[in-house]
Amino acid sequence: MLILEAKRLGFEVAVLDPAKDCPCHSIADIHIVKGFKDESGFSELAKVSQVITYEFEHISAELLSMLEDKGHKIFPSVASLRTIQDKLWQKTALLGKNIAVPNFLAVENAKDIENYFNKKGTPLFLKSRRGGYDGKGNFFIKSASDIALGYEKLNGNENELMIEDAVNYEREVSVIATRAENGECEVYPIADNIHKDSILDTTFIPANISKSTEKKVMEIAKSVLECFNGVGTFCVELFIEKGTKRVLVNEVAPRVHNTGHYTIEACRTNQFENHIRAITGLGLGSAEMVVGASIMKNVIGGKGENGKAVFEGIEDAYKIKNVNAHIYGKTEVKEGRKMGHFTITAKTLSECVKILDKINIKAVKAK
Repeated sequence: MLILEAKRLGFEVAVLDPAKDCPCHSIADIHIVKGFKDESGFSELAKVSQVITYEFEHISAELLSMLEDKGHKIFPSVASLRTIQDKLWQKTALLGKNIAVPNFLAVENAKDIENYFNKKGTPLFLKSRRGGYDGKGNFFIKSASDIALGYEKLNGNENELMIEDAVNYEREVSVIATRAENGECEVYPIADNIHKDSILDTTFIPANISKSTEKKVMEIAKSVLECFNGVGTFCVELFIEKGTKRVLVNEVAPRVHNTGHYTIEACRTNQFENHIRAITGLGLGSAEMVVGASIMKNVIGGKGENGKAVFEGIEDAYKIKNVNAHIYGKTEVKEGRKMGHFTITAKTLSECVKILDKINIKAVKAK
């Protein structure tokens, strides 16, 4: 999706991806088939690029730093990536700027977790500090008997871990924001997110929150980008605490994000175009919505669906106005794998919900 916007603006694009049949392969001008931690691959990419960006944060900050030291332009910066990659460093940086986050603590061993749990007496999350996504790398501790299992599951003897209080939230929301080098910033409408099995399932826009909470979320989003001196599109995921309405930052992603896919159809300038415009020095476009409401729903591989991918339900979905399907070009469907998404737009959210109930796009294994 980034490539499509870059090429529309007249840019040529080189990609680094170890998979020969990756979704980018058919549309990139150059595809370097090497790993995300392959030094020679990074060097090849730098040789043919005037600016480097990424849409996946689990890459080598060390190799990017090597390129940055040689004068190559990299956005978002390696410093911001390095901090965000480590959840402990990320939360520490946010707290240092007085941005509210759930209580957290680094742990060295299972005893540290036990001591914290006994002191608080409330559920908590045990987290790998690096590499986790879509619930991977997290373990929910409800009772003392979960501690040893969680420590083992996350391989605590070898991996750096942290613990974080489980927030009793009424909503999970996110906000996409793009910032240019000169500090210009565009903040997109806030999205209401529904997760299933820790994977984003559906996003509703606008979020069902009060004007005062909306203002607070928007201010936090701008503060987060300033905290990391971000250039490009970022996503800030937040909890709205039940009862208190406190807004807490859950996680920051230094990239375009799944919860911002709705912007392709629903906003004047989508998150992908604005990211390209930010990193190439073009002025940013407006993030305002051009429709009253939108829903984005992921197409995710179902239980037991592992094999060559085919899609069902698109033809029926396209009999309904204001529906757009996006298929990512992943050749293999896997259980829990995001294979695409579809967007619904309408004047009101209730109209979008009525349409959603009629759509059943699925990614399944070929018979």
